[in-house]
Amino acid sequence: MNAIIRNNIRRLRFDHSMTQEELALRTGVSRQTVMSIERGQTNPSILLACKIAMVFGVPVTDVFFIEGKLAPV
Repeated sequence: MNAIIRNNIRRLRFDHSMTQEELALRTGVSRQTVMSIERGQTNPSILLACKIAMVFGVPVTDVFFIEGKLAPV
């Protein structure tokens, strides 16, 4: 099984009563970008992942996590 980056953005948005549009405005990206990341269709840059975590006031690992196994290096 390959490793996949998953996220808790939708749950965190609901917990903070926040729309995709509001998260987009607060992180400097488009609503479509937020939607794509939330659906797992796009992985954010490290900077954007940090911005998203900062908006919610949580560590990045509370927003994004790896599911599956990483290939050995």
